[in-house]
Amino acid sequence: MKLGFFTMPIHPLDKDWRQSLREDREAFVLADELGFVEGYCGEHVTDRAENITSCAMFIASLVDTTKRIKLGTGTINMPNSHPAAVAGQIAMLDHMLDGRFIFGISPGGLLSDAEIFGNLGADRNAMFLEAINQVLAIWTSEPPYNLKGKFWNISVERQFIPELGQGYVGKPLQRPHPPIVVTAVAPFSKGVTEAAARGWDPISANFLMPQWVKSHWPKYVEGCERAGRPADPANWRVARSIFVADDEKTAKAYATDPKGPYRYYYSQLFTKLKMNGRIELFKSHRDQPDDEVTLDYVCDQLITYGTPEKVADELLKYREAVGDFGTLLYAGKDWKDRDLGRRSMILLAEKVLPKVNAALKR
Repeated sequence: MKLGFFTMPIHPLDKDWRQSLREDREAFVLADELGFVEGYCGEHVTDRAENITSCAMFIASLVDTTKRIKLGTGTINMPNSHPAAVAGQIAMLDHMLDGRFIFGISPGGLLSDAEIFGNLGADRNAMFLEAINQVLAIWTSEPPYNLKGKFWNISVERQFIPELGQGYVGKPLQRPHPPIVVTAVAPFSKGVTEAAARGWDPISANFLMPQWVKSHWPKYVEGCERAGRPADPANWRVARSIFVADDEKTAKAYATDPKGPYRYYYSQLFTKLKMNGRIELFKSHRDQPDDEVTLDYVCDQLITYGTPEKVADELLKYREAVGDFGTLLYAGKDWKDRDLGRRSMILLAEKVLPKVNAALKR
């Protein structure tokens, strides 16, 4: 098992934006130093808590401060941007990172973002598909382009001047394009199947109950079989909320503190998803009564915390429950206590991961 990092940062509303951005960047730099193989960050334009407004811009700020870790968009919300802008910006970012880039994409899940970009009532899944198809078409074709869609038409036929280079959209360093991943949120996600059939790989979200995470693997296999590609567990990333401390008392106090970053994280997600009619994600079975799904229940099920020994044991049990996967993505949280936030990542990399991998070898 390898370690990665995934943050859709949820910070206190009154926290200085500069401080939260510095801490988020510091977490990625630390992940790189600790040998995490991948790091992803989300983006939202209209959320004071989830306040990275451009994951591509954020990643660009890490180009020279990270050395080995692959950095990924987690995710570009495709309906909210013009496909030509995405194609040009992501191609440049891939070059800036010298190919250390993974292209994470999605239709976007924050409804206030959809509203501000004018697609609240639109078929955002259809927009997502058209947008990524047009991005890939730009990267694999030459100008003047002639892409006609329901939502966007792309051409530079009238202003194409090849001898000047005008009208040309740059291509990424990795050919034909960077690796593509999609975030899987829905139980038994059909999107996972369609993504796998196109050669893309899934990230299972850290706010899903284990049985719903487990449901993603057979859907991935289905898509791989359709495409005639092997379904390799090494290509499956699974995110999890984890807190590791040197002693159990500290771990429990920080992870369960009603005013702490872990409970705050899930209070935000629980409230938003419940308002959007998606409380099912937090249920252990589909006919579970809504009133049983409380914030206490969600936190008990979705946060792994403790000493390195306890966390290693819990992660092995979790892996038994969901199945084999290649990369465990540590879900980033606000650093209410910077020292404890850093220490958790250090212990995970230096103490927990070796114990887990030793047990898996046995």
